[in-house]
Amino acid sequence: MKRGRFVVLEGPDKCGKSTQARLLAQRLRRRGVRFIHTREPGGTPSAEAIRAVLLDPRHQVDPLAELLLYEASRAQHTREKIQPALARGTWVLCERYSLATMAYQGCARGLSLPMIRTLDRIATGGLRPDLTIVLDIPESEFASRDRSRRLDRLERESAAFRRRVREGYRRLARGGRGCVLVNGRRPLDEVHADIARRVERLAR
Repeated sequence: MKRGRFVVLEGPDKCGKSTQARLLAQRLRRRGVRFIHTREPGGTPSAEAIRAVLLDPRHQVDPLAELLLYEASRAQHTREKIQPALARGTWVLCERYSLATMAYQGCARGLSLPMIRTLDRIATGGLRPDLTIVLDIPESEFASRDRSRRLDRLERESAAFRRRVREGYRRLARGGRGCVLVNGRRPLDEVHADIARRVERLAR
């Protein structure tokens, strides 16, 4: 049986990642592609419980503890949901994966990238996406997007933190295998068309 494809959508908070993931899911469904749509942190009951701790603004979480919680969530998600789906030929569309940890806990928090890569390799068993699409928007757009949204713990970080996240994503995407940087400031349909073209190449 042919292995499924693993597609990840990444980017800073409020970059449009979830909206584009929904549009891509609709497109894959119309084309008869068998897939699952999932997210990180989360995706399984235990990983969702970790997500609740990580994103609750009432909690203070040490950066190293934050990293270990993300990787624990990823280990469960990968083994329980992602790997079995890929093995049975199902595509996986995931909102965030390993690159997010390098951007947020590495580039923005200042934790060691080599350490993060080692922990992540253990958590994922070496699994890597076939395609990672990074939606890029400047930090200045954060306040103007989705103003009614209740902000989680990471979304309440400073503008300087968000700038470091964006700069980290841009640097990592340019040097990452299977990573592409997509301008997220364009109209919704243009961004979707760009993403769809890249994803459809995987089906050839």
